[in-house]
Amino acid sequence: MNAFTPVTLPKPDPAAVQTVVEALTARFGNRAVTSKAVREQHANTLTWLPVEAPDVVVYPQSTDEVVEIVKLCAAHKVPMVPFGTGTSFEGHTNAPIGGVSIDTSMMNKIIAVHPEDLDVVIEPGITRKALNEQLRDTGLFFPIDPGADASLGGMVSTRASGTNAVRYGTMKDNVMALKVVLPSGEVVTTARRAKKSSAGYDLTRLFVGAEGTLGIITEITLKLYGIPEAISAGICPFPSVRAACDATIMTIQSGLPVARIELADAMQVRAFNLHSKLGLEEKPMLFVEFHGTDRGVEEQAQRFGEIAKEFGGGPFEWATKPEERTKLWQARHDAYWAAFALRPGVKTIATDVCVPISRLAECVEETHEDIERTGILAPIVGHVGDGNFHLTPLVDPDSPEEVAVMQAFLERLVERALKMEGTCTGEHGVGQAKMKYLLKEHPAATLDAMRAIKHAFDPHNIMNPGKIVQF
Repeated sequence: MNAFTPVTLPKPDPAAVQTVVEALTARFGNRAVTSKAVREQHANTLTWLPVEAPDVVVYPQSTDEVVEIVKLCAAHKVPMVPFGTGTSFEGHTNAPIGGVSIDTSMMNKIIAVHPEDLDVVIEPGITRKALNEQLRDTGLFFPIDPGADASLGGMVSTRASGTNAVRYGTMKDNVMALKVVLPSGEVVTTARRAKKSSAGYDLTRLFVGAEGTLGIITEITLKLYGIPEAISAGICPFPSVRAACDATIMTIQSGLPVARIELADAMQVRAFNLHSKLGLEEKPMLFVEFHGTDRGVEEQAQRFGEIAKEFGGGPFEWATKPEERTKLWQARHDAYWAAFALRPGVKTIATDVCVPISRLAECVEETHEDIERTGILAPIVGHVGDGNFHLTPLVDPDSPEEVAVMQAFLERLVERALKMEGTCTGEHGVGQAKMKYLLKEHPAATLDAMRAIKHAFDPHNIMNPGKIVQF
C-alpha cells in the first residue's frame, strides 16, 4: 500500500502497441528489449511509487534514430517515455499506460568543445561525471552537481540543481541551446551558441524542466567554467538547525562567495556515520566549500568561521587536500542511501521543498519540530544556500497506519513551504508524485496555460503522459 493516487489515462490500442514493439524489434535488434527485468528497471524504483513498466525499451544512437522511433509511435498513438539514468525521485520514468521507453544512454558523446567560448555541445546520455572527466585536460568543468551521476539530458529535463547551485546556478542558468525531437517527429533547435539573444520566444527554457512531456532532447549546448585554482572544504557543527540556517543566511547576505553550503541535521549526520564511517559529532552541521585562489579561499574560510561563531557554531574544520574533500562530499552525495542505515528494510519518499532564503530558518525549524512531534524518521539535508532542503522520510509502505501518518506529514511540509511563498519542489520536479501539489501552488489560469502548451506540442498526449499536468 502507498499514498500515491495515479492519474487515470486512456490506454493505447493493444494491437497498435504490439505493432510498434514488433517494428522496433525488427529495426533495432538487440537494442529493443522486452524482458521484464529491463522494462521494470526503466520504471520508477527509488521511491514508494508503484513500478509501471513500459512494453519495450529501445536504445537509439542518434537523433535520426530517435526521429524514427517517435514517428513510429506517433503514427500508432503509442506513448513514449524518455529515460536517462533513472535517478529521479518523482516517478518521471514510469510508464502508467505502457508504451516505449527511449533510453538515451548510448547517445553519450561530446560533439564539440569550444574552450575559447566556454561552452560544450553534447549528446543527452553522457553523465555529468563522464563529461567532467573528458573535459579535465581543457582546464574547464561543468559545475551542476545533483549528487547522483545523472545523465545531462535528464538533468535538463528535470531542471536539476545541486550542491554548487548557490554559486553557479541551476540547469536553467547553464543550458544555452537544445535540439529536441517533438512528439510529431519534427526536430527543432531552440537557440544558437551566442551568449545572449532576443530572437523570438525562449524555447530553450520551455524544454528545460519539461520532464520529457514536450519532446525528447537529443543535443545540448552547456556553459562551462574554469577549474578553480584552489578549493577548500570543511564542516562546522551547530547547536541547532535554526543556528545553522541563520549562519547560512548571514553568509549569503554578507556576499561571501561560497560555492557550496549544505545542511545536515543530527539524524542525517548519524546516517552519514553509519553509512560512510565518518565519525562526526551527531549535531546539526554545515558542509561548505570555497573556490578561488589560494589566498582567496583561505580568507573566505576564515570569514565563514567567524560568521559561524556568531551563531554558536564551531569549531570549523577545513581542508584543501582533494582526498579529504572527496570523502566529505561523497558522504553528502550518498545521503539518500545513508538514510536506509537508520531503518533497514523500509522505503523512503525522498522529497524536497524550497523557500525564499529569508524564510529558510523558520521553515526548516518548523519542519524539524513537526518531525519530532510526529515521531517519524525523516533526516534533513539541503542546498540551504538557495533555500532548498530535502527530506528522506522512512516508511513501511505495507503499513496503512505509517502511510497515513507520512502522507499527512508531507501535506503539511508542502503547505508550510507554500505559505512562506515557496514551492513544492526546488529541484526534484513534479513527475507523478507532486502533480496534486501544483493545484495548490499555481492558480487555475497558470495550469491552463501549461495544459495549452502541452496540447500544442503533443495533441495526442503520447509524450511521457501522466506527468506534471492532467491533460
